[in-house]
Amino acid sequence: MANSPQARKRIRQIERRTAVNKARKSRIRTFLRKVEEAISGGSQETALAALKAAQPEIVRGANKGVLHKNTASRKISRLHHRIKAMAG
Repeated sequence: MANSPQARKRIRQIERRTAVNKARKSRIRTFLRKVEEAISGGSQETALAALKAAQPEIVRGANKGVLHKNTASRKISRLHHRIKAMAG
């Protein structure tokens, strides 16, 4: 257990940051799930609209440090390729 006041404060700060990061990650996963459902639904227009909604959330997660920037880029790229492949 933390003994110094500074260590106790750091624990409180970490708990707050963890809660915020957890909420952000959950939100990103929700948007990703919507894109996945649209892709499996078979409608390219719906999937593209879902991706356009999800993309800013993924990028925001990368900017806030919840995701690595390359991970965010890779996720967006792979989803976009899958949607593009639905056309033909």
